[in-house]
Amino acid sequence: MKNSLYIFVAIITALSFTCTPKVSEFISTDITKDELREHVKYLTSDDLAGRKSGEAGNNKAAKYIADKFKEYGLSPAGDNGTYFQEFSFISTTQVGPKNKFDLMIGQKEFALKPKIDYKPLSFSIDTALSTKIVFVGFGIAAPETLHYNDYADVDVKGKIVLVMRGSPDTAIADKFYQQSSVMGKIFTAREKGAAGIILLTGMPGTKGENLGAYEDPRTGSASFAVLSLKWSVAESMFDALGKNLISVKQEIESGLKPKSFEFDNSTASITTQIERIKATSSNVVGFIDGYDSSLSSEALVIGAHFDHLGMGGEGSGSLNPDTVAIHHGADDNASGTAGVLELAQYFGAHKNSIKRSIIFIAFTGEELGVLGSDYYVKHPFKPLENTITMVNMDMIGRMKDSVLVIEGMGTSPEFDSLMKRENRDSLVLKLKPDGFGPSDQASFYKKDLPVIFFFTNLHSDYHKPSDTWDKLNYAGEQKIVEMAKRVVTDLANQDKKPQFTKSVAPPMGGDRQGARVTLGIIPDFASDVPGMKISGTRPGSPAEKAGLKGDDVIIKFGGKDIKNIYDFTYMLGQFKPGDLVDVVVKRGNEELTLKATLIGK
Repeated sequence: MKNSLYIFVAIITALSFTCTPKVSEFISTDITKDELREHVKYLTSDDLAGRKSGEAGNNKAAKYIADKFKEYGLSPAGDNGTYFQEFSFISTTQVGPKNKFDLMIGQKEFALKPKIDYKPLSFSIDTALSTKIVFVGFGIAAPETLHYNDYADVDVKGKIVLVMRGSPDTAIADKFYQQSSVMGKIFTAREKGAAGIILLTGMPGTKGENLGAYEDPRTGSASFAVLSLKWSVAESMFDALGKNLISVKQEIESGLKPKSFEFDNSTASITTQIERIKATSSNVVGFIDGYDSSLSSEALVIGAHFDHLGMGGEGSGSLNPDTVAIHHGADDNASGTAGVLELAQYFGAHKNSIKRSIIFIAFTGEELGVLGSDYYVKHPFKPLENTITMVNMDMIGRMKDSVLVIEGMGTSPEFDSLMKRENRDSLVLKLKPDGFGPSDQASFYKKDLPVIFFFTNLHSDYHKPSDTWDKLNYAGEQKIVEMAKRVVTDLANQDKKPQFTKSVAPPMGGDRQGARVTLGIIPDFASDVPGMKISGTRPGSPAEKAGLKGDDVIIKFGGKDIKNIYDFTYMLGQFKPGDLVDVVVKRGNEELTLKATLIGK
């Protein structure tokens, strides 16, 4: 997609004339709270519409950052002599023109309309089916000890199963919580041999009543047909059989007894087609050469992601998914981007103060799974073996009670003392060893590079439209960026590069909520292959001890097929600490069976 770079640059150049603040607004080479505020205000302005990767607002933000890099004296380090490092990714999916859902129940015909009556979901395959529909209640096959199995008395092989949301257990402590997730229902239906699954929306007036309630564009393929169906359409289908859907639901819930059945004298003809839409987005990369000829071939990376969630909505990562509105992302992560810009301005004006080179990167695609930083480490400006440390700033705008979290302290033995030495503003430092963590430094750490991650913690506005510029603590952020400046100066000028060490830390990343155990893998979110590709393993984890390696693709776990990360997450929840599990991986053209003893989270 490199040829499209010039088109990209031309478009965002045209867009920038009315959007980019004048150079005269930024005249100090010092790090100031006023300049931090002005950067954040522009990046969170309505004109940028939430800076979603692949969209116009994100391009405008990239152009703004590139203009600042040039103004501050940074040399371009992107593609073709520009500041932009472009890559493509699957940004969304849409319903293709060939979708069809015709249904005959007895003498009644249903010609359902896509996007109105039903919708093939993003993780569906493209297929054509003519088969029976089987209603399987809540689609749960619980362990024998729970005495509930919607599949017990029906044959679903080669058929489409119709499934309701949620669980039959209406108690707060839902005993079927592990089996009642969407991923659990899809996994179970596929394991039972179904040709596809139809997920009912919520009842009118309840959460999840829209057809996109199950949508997640970041999910891998489910390897069979997956559709969402309006509750009202399902009610009409039940009426054609002389049944009442609400009554059946209530019977299941009141007795905790399945009421599954096959639709008699019926045939469903279904064609599904999903179009996967690719978009392009660009990291923004600039550099300053160090003045020492013997050390300038080595470099530090200073980075922050500038993308956010756009207008939000289902599948965006918004914590208000029912609200379509600009998600401003002031703290996440206009704050970190502003920090990178202030450091670029400072070091651009003090080039003679640094022996090693500094590479400044504003990453895109972090909210989609650190796509931008993952792309950079595979296409670095300077060889990674010459990169001595990566310093990342993500969400540094909400400092409270002078508390600053700094992660990555276990990735080099000198970092702990370095942070304490450079803490000249009496900040309350929370030093954590983990090098992975939920941001872009993880892409560098998995390449065996020391990393430092500045962070001021989550808050109630995280991933919501209410994360706005006026709520940031700019005086606190100024102290953080000043500290980062001192740390970078020390690292850039010391005689030897920091020694790299692997840190042992509590699991994060691939082993998600609901599981009692961890394998200790790091998913590769940029991958688009059947199974679950991993980018690395955690030090001392069951995965490392079992012999899993970066770029392995997990295709079976505990004897069950794994088609995507959600299959893996669901299966992980079925085990307990101490269980010995077979993990089948594809490594190149070879298929290996490894054994891992799971540990508690």
